[in-house]
Amino acid sequence: MLPLDPKYLQRLVESSPDIIIAVDREGTITYYNDGARQNLGFDANEVIGQPCTRIYPTIEEARAVMKAMRESATPGRISNYETRFLNNAGEIIPISISGSLIHDDAGSEIGSIGYARDIRRMRQREQLATAGEIAVSLAHEINNPLESIINNLELVARCAEPHLSESEKVVETERLDSIRASIARVQSIVRRLDEMTRKGVYETRDYLAGKRMADLSPRDQPRALVRDHEPVAAPSQLAGMSVLVLDDDVTIVASLGDLLQSEGCVVHRATRPSSALGILRNVKVDVVISDVVMPEMDGYEFYQRVKEEMPNLPVVLMTAFYYDKDHILKRARLRGLEGALFKKPINPGKLRQLLIQLRQKNPGKPPTAAPNSAA
Repeated sequence: MLPLDPKYLQRLVESSPDIIIAVDREGTITYYNDGARQNLGFDANEVIGQPCTRIYPTIEEARAVMKAMRESATPGRISNYETRFLNNAGEIIPISISGSLIHDDAGSEIGSIGYARDIRRMRQREQLATAGEIAVSLAHEINNPLESIINNLELVARCAEPHLSESEKVVETERLDSIRASIARVQSIVRRLDEMTRKGVYETRDYLAGKRMADLSPRDQPRALVRDHEPVAAPSQLAGMSVLVLDDDVTIVASLGDLLQSEGCVVHRATRPSSALGILRNVKVDVVISDVVMPEMDGYEFYQRVKEEMPNLPVVLMTAFYYDKDHILKRARLRGLEGALFKKPINPGKLRQLLIQLRQKNPGKPPTAAPNSAA
């Protein structure tokens, strides 16, 4: 193999995007490439001949790197050792450094050379990956209880309203709206985390001197979950409509079922898809409201099973996830579920209007005095 021209090798090192710095035994900087200039902001003439503390925040950190080289499993060398550099703007930069000691022909140590990379972007990618996992889990774990809270809040409001004087209604309405606004803010925070991971920008802000936290403050004003100001649908519009509610979260099955019952619906409840299919095979149902992520089968698979056996039965899907990681909702849309997909917590007014529309599309004789069932 032909030897490479030393000048060619020098150009390769000089043009490397990595930070390459050499120091002598006393810790004085003797070499500083263009990659170091681009990353740290110092010109070569500002650092060559200067002590290594020009680029290290403290002498202790510089000594720790040298100690790691001397005591590594491969004596005289380190690989991907994490430390910190100081740039020209005074910022402390986390870096990963690989390097080795330099010896003369007699074997005496005369200095060291390090090849370093700014790992801020790598850490940001790791943070975003973690944030993405948290966003998916957080949406599910928060939106499910929010669904139950909103359903029960609606029921409380309906129950209390007839018993209040006009002045009491003003006060209690303000309190209820305050609760709804707080729920909306929680939803906005979860959406903000989801938005952050989708855009690939992990944003932080100070909360104490020198301490940072993820910036989850909503970018736009959260919309309060106030009740529709349109007249509430008369019970007769949904009275007798047979609805099956399927969700593996029993609090949602209970609260959403109670809310529909207050509208005059005949409600059948299930916490497992297999139980729901059993109900559908034995009881006349006008519409199914199903969760998406469940044990046994997901909402799309359940939807497919229902369509195979009862092709004309309307199915409404609801999910606590903002990010449809398994594309369940997308697949369902392609199979005719457009307009019948809800993100939890569901707006009671919108759900009511959808059920009224479905009933108008599929008019039929409603069941009478059918008992509410549960499974």
